[in-house]
Amino acid sequence: MDARQIAAMAEATRLTRQGRLAEATALIQRTLAGPAVTRQAPDGPCARETGTAPERHADPPPALPAREGPQLRQAHSGRTPRPRVCSSRAASVLHRGHRPAAPAAKRPAGRFDAFSYANAAGTRGYRLYVPAGYTGGPLPLVVMLHGGSQDAAAFAAATGMNDLAERGTFLVAYPEQARSANPGRYWNWFDPGHQRRDAGEPSLIAGITSQVTDSYGADAGRVYVAGFSAGGAMAAVMAAVYPDVYAAAGVHSGLAYAAADDLASAFAAMRQGPPNPARPPVRPLPLIVFHGDRDATVAHANAAGLIDHVLAAGRPGAAPAAVTTSGRVHGGHAYTRTCYQDPAGATLAESWTIHQSGHAWSGGAPHGSYTDPRGPNASAEFIRFFNEHCAPSLAR
Repeated sequence: MDARQIAAMAEATRLTRQGRLAEATALIQRTLAGPAVTRQAPDGPCARETGTAPERHADPPPALPAREGPQLRQAHSGRTPRPRVCSSRAASVLHRGHRPAAPAAKRPAGRFDAFSYANAAGTRGYRLYVPAGYTGGPLPLVVMLHGGSQDAAAFAAATGMNDLAERGTFLVAYPEQARSANPGRYWNWFDPGHQRRDAGEPSLIAGITSQVTDSYGADAGRVYVAGFSAGGAMAAVMAAVYPDVYAAAGVHSGLAYAAADDLASAFAAMRQGPPNPARPPVRPLPLIVFHGDRDATVAHANAAGLIDHVLAAGRPGAAPAAVTTSGRVHGGHAYTRTCYQDPAGATLAESWTIHQSGHAWSGGAPHGSYTDPRGPNASAEFIRFFNEHCAPSLAR
């Protein structure tokens, strides 16, 4: 950390101790938005913020015709969806969503509507993409958590996930952080009050997941969570505290579960990597991680922390096999991919290091919000990985 960052961390700590969380968060946001984040790197495009952040959601139209199911604006029943073994059709349609090419520029033909969900922890808006091929049968669901200063629309456009959903016929939900909860729209992954099941922001994201699953009859055995930056860190939280809801997780440029417990430790973990030892989840989910090795906002060391959490749950004396391959995108970045498998050959985790890439979604849309189109397509690889993991019905 340079002198400016050290001073900012000290001031943020002081504000936090005084209970002035909003001011401390805004200070961290300004610090992280400094030259280290926005400058044009010599090896690739700069990370750019282009999205807008609407604060209110109008009462949405019905998500489905009356004959197909209830409207998403109906009150959530409070039930946690019970995952089941995925159908072969659901598996095949999610597989068709995998495309190694960059996201298509053509606008998808499905519906991308705005809704909201409320519980005792508050209210959060969200956007839901329903592909044109939806006919009422069980489909996979991917829950995507945006990064700081983004909103659902900007994140969807940056990742191209809706295009993959249209081709692969699966649902995509994009919960949105509220400015009233964090001025920079960062998910509060570093706050212990938002690191627990059935509390805070995890309860809201899980509620949105359940609402969409119930209303659309999604295949509850094929529900996944992914995110970028602060959203990636919150995706790790969701995977840790709701392993019975999600079948696998994807984290891009994020941090491990419980890597911090206040703003000061969050700042330190982002710059230096997670504390040693970090607290691993009790039952980790299969995990795919993408991270640029030139990330100046969230240190690349955090990728190893995420993988370590998954591997720490392995059987004693049975070290997972690691298979490493490398490649290069034509005209773009080189990358290294390491797959970790248990003794039976099942994939536990994948780690992708994008060389010479910074804090940006790899393979994202050109000129998108925090994207690097010169990297391998993270969205397609997340979907490919998710397709390989379906939640078992036992012990769920």
